[in-house]
Order: sequence, then structure tokens, then C-alpha cells
Amino acid sequence: MHHLIPLLVAVPLLGAALLVATGRVLPRIAAEITGFVVSGGTAALAVVLLLNSEPPMVEWIGGWLPVGGESVGILVVGDGPALGMATAVSLLTLAALAYAWRYFDEPLGGHSGAFTALMLVFQGAMCGFAIAGDLFNAFVFFELMSVVAYALTGYRIDEAKAVQGALTFGVVNSLGAYAMLMGIALLYARTGELAMTKIGRGLDATGHGGPDALVLASFVLVLTGLLVKAAAVPFHFWLPDAHAVAPTPVCMLLSGVMVELGAYGVWRVYGTVFAGPGGIPAADLTRALVTLGTLTAAIGAVMCWYQRHIKRLLAYSTVAHTGLFLVGLGILTPEGDDGVALYILGHAGVKAALFACAGVLLDRFGSVDEHALHGQARRLRATGVMFAVGALGLAGLPPFGTALGKSVTEEAVGGPLTLVFVAASAITAGAVLRVTARVFLGLGPRPEDAEYETSGSDEEPETSGLLSRIPDTMTTVPAVLLAAAFAAGVAPGFGAVVARSVNEAGSGGAHVFVHWTLTGVLLGVASTVLAVALAGLAVTRPGWTAAPGWAAPLRRLQSGHVGDYVAWLLMGATVLGALALPGVLGS
Repeated sequence: MHHLIPLLVAVPLLGAALLVATGRVLPRIAAEITGFVVSGGTAALAVVLLLNSEPPMVEWIGGWLPVGGESVGILVVGDGPALGMATAVSLLTLAALAYAWRYFDEPLGGHSGAFTALMLVFQGAMCGFAIAGDLFNAFVFFELMSVVAYALTGYRIDEAKAVQGALTFGVVNSLGAYAMLMGIALLYARTGELAMTKIGRGLDATGHGGPDALVLASFVLVLTGLLVKAAAVPFHFWLPDAHAVAPTPVCMLLSGVMVELGAYGVWRVYGTVFAGPGGIPAADLTRALVTLGTLTAAIGAVMCWYQRHIKRLLAYSTVAHTGLFLVGLGILTPEGDDGVALYILGHAGVKAALFACAGVLLDRFGSVDEHALHGQARRLRATGVMFAVGALGLAGLPPFGTALGKSVTEEAVGGPLTLVFVAASAITAGAVLRVTARVFLGLGPRPEDAEYETSGSDEEPETSGLLSRIPDTMTTVPAVLLAAAFAAGVAPGFGAVVARSVNEAGSGGAHVFVHWTLTGVLLGVASTVLAVALAGLAVTRPGWTAAPGWAAPLRRLQSGHVGDYVAWLLMGATVLGALALPGVLGS
């Protein structure tokens, strides 16, 4: 089976090449069917490989096997986490393509396969990053993923906002990629290796006295690139700007899996490269990730609450939950890793479904402004129910998969950090419930317009015109995604399978019993009740959604100027280095 792992990348890329070559003569429906078959076939292959991933598989592409322990071949890894992420990527891409069926007004430049081809390249790049076993090829897929994401974000190139959002996305993520490449160069200079496990062994062999300045620099540079992709504070500014302009199917992938791949990359790279005696001490990584994760969760939640642009609101929700993922990974325990893995899987379905519902509003009313849409969507009952259910999933209401992952992670982090999980999930879910109450039910007075954020009104629909009837695909896809997120929490043995796969890959085979606990259930219910209460207060007292004076600096930071975002990226890299510095000084 290990010989089939490279096909997770090859099949989508070959499918995209076919569409590029034939798209000008291929009927649009044929191009979309081709993309659907290619993406679905890749998803089926990923599932088959995942079910047969014990013991973990390794493949040297092209038969370039190591000789005397040395190799110049490309290494891919087929363990549980890698194949699990590839499966999630492929299934969500399939869902996005199904949602986008006959979606856009007209193909870009008359090329019927353009959008589908880009989506397949995006899928192949994300799968490649998930299974990459060496740092350089992880960087290659990282860059391919980014370049395609820029094109997809600015797909509606005739709109200035789309071009600006794509440019911001491109500049910030390119700088993150350059930082990652410089870090890889430093590691290669020290160890002469590119395979992650061999780099880790090389650092341990040459770093008997602990990490030095070169190791610290490489750590900061590599993690900067990954944290930019994860949209962690203060590297996050590109994400809301990109989500505001990207087509809805693209938003489903950006928040559903691409951002999560950044967190996955942090877990993979630290565990295989920097976790040994020659790397970064565990205490320093914990300090860095928990600090940045807590800051990310807090700022993301606050900014989410004060948005009226629904897609920006959902984007900041992603930022907040990314912070929770980083906190769970930062404590460096098998329980934390297992909880985050489950949390990510549940969050992927919930967040993609919420963006799909936001897309319905955009194409039905030409707006994603919470204020302008007040009471407008009363007839969209199915979409309103799904929006509310998605909010409950964000809150961590049992038995959603998000709730199971959140409860396991909360138990692992313990103490005051549990309050961070409850507060961030409650505030973000409360914001989504507030939108549900105002837009789909027309509850409360219409809020007065304020200057605190972009509104999302007068947006151009992504279809040929405002829809009078919502296509079945645009309601079926979010329903299936929410059902999958729900099933992740109730399917017998699912949590145990995920935990075993994660622990065999990253925790030395530690045995963790993942299950519902009374404390976890109560915390999930508490965060849900708090979310409902916050939404109720916001609806009955509109002033609660007007940003207070202390939040003004946070609003000004999201300036839209790429130079400001670059400055914050450099500041973030400096802070990351300062948080990890004590381990180097101590050695």
C-alpha cells in the first residue's frame, strides 16, 4: 500500500493538468464532472490508505532508496496524522467542489476548467504538505499551496477588493515561506540532512550542550512560516482580509483545512526535528505556544464579536479557535495532542458549513452585512437552522466532535487555561448565534450603523445574479458537513482510533483513553449556555455589539495596509524568539 501514497498528490495535479489542457474545448459540465471524479477518487484513496496505515508507511518517491543511510530521494510518510489530514483535505475539497457546482457567473477568461483546476492543485498541494517527510519538500508544497490560494482568493480579478485581499495574502504568506526556507537552510548547514527525522538526529548528535543560536534561529524561522499559515496572532492579519473577498468554496478550504495544516505543521516539525536534546527545550516551546495561543484566542474572540461583516466574523472565529489548537499542542502531552486532533476534525466540518451558509446569503441577497440583512432571511429556514447548529458546534455543545475534542483538550490543559477555552468558544459561538437571531429570525431592533468595521453590504453575488431559489447543492453540502461534525463525537470508537493514530506517530505509542467525561460535558454545556446568553443580550441590547473604546486599537491594527502586516510579522518572529530564548541561554 505504501507505493500508493504519492498518488494523493499526483492524481489531483494530473487532473488539474488535464483540465488546463482541455478546458477551452471542454464543456463546463464535463470540466466540473472531471474535477469531481478526480477529487473524489483522491478522497477514496486517502480513506483506504488511512484504514491501512498501521504500522506507519514510508515511501521514497521514484525508488530513490537510501544507500548507506544517505539519500537524495523525496520521502513521504503515511502515518495516522498525515493520512488523516490528507483525508480531511480531500473530503473537504470534494464538498467545496460539490457546493460550487455550476456556481460562478462565467469561467475566468472563458476557460471552463480554470476554477476546478486551481481547486485540484490546491488539494494536491495540501495533501503533499500533510504527507511530506522532509522539510524541503514540505516547503515546496507549502509554497504551492500558498500560490494557488492567492489565485483562488483573487479569482474575481475584476473586483479591486479581491485583488487587494489576494495581494495582502500573497505578500504576508510569501514572507512566511521565505522565513521557513531560511530556517531549513540553517538546519541543512548544521546537519547536512533534509529528512525531518534525520535532522532531529543530527541536531541531537551535535548539540550535546543543548541548543545554540543557530538552532534557535532555525526554530524561529521555520515556526514563523508555519504560524503565518495558521493565522496565529500577530501573523493573522491576512486571514480576515482574504476571507472577505475569496469565493465561498475557497473560504471553506481556507478556514476548514489550510489554517489547520499550519497547526499540524507546528506539531509535526517540533516532534520530529526540535524535540530532542539538541533542539528546543519542551518548557520553552510550551511557553511560546501557550502564550501565543492564548493571545490568539483572546484577540480572535474579541474581534469576532465586534464584526458585522459575516465572512470576517467567521474568519476571526477561525483565528480564535486556532489559538485554542496551539494551546492544546503547546502543553506537549498525548492527551492535548489527541484532543486537538479531534477538535480540528470537528471544526473543519462546522466552519466549512458556516461559510457555505454565508455564501447562500451573499448569493441570495447580495450582502453579508448583519445589519442590512436584519430579518431578510426569514424564509431561508433550512439555512438558518444550519447556521444555528454550526454555532452550537463552535460552542462545543455535546455530542459534536468539536465538543469531544474541546473537552479532552480542556482536561489536558487544566487550570486557568480551561477558562480560555470556555470563553473563546462561547464568544465566537455567541456572535454566530446573534447573526442567526437577527438575520434569520429578525429578532430585536435593527442596530444602528457604526464605523467600527467594514459592513459587507452591496457585495456582488458570486452567481450570475441574485438567486431566487437556492440550489440543492448549496444546502445539502453544509448539512452533510454538520452531520459529519456531529458523527465525529458520537461514532463508537472514533475518538479512540484518532487518539491511537496520533499517539503512535508522535507520543511513542502512549495509550490514552479518549472518552466523554462529566466535567467535559458540563464545560461544553456551560460554554453553550454562555453563548446563548451573549447572543440574547446582543439582540435585545444592540449597544453590546458596538466596539468600546478599549477595542479601538485592535480595530486599527486591521488596517488593510500590507506594510503594517509585514511589520507585525517581524514583530511576531521577534516575540517568538524571545519566548524560546531562555532555553538557549540556559544551555
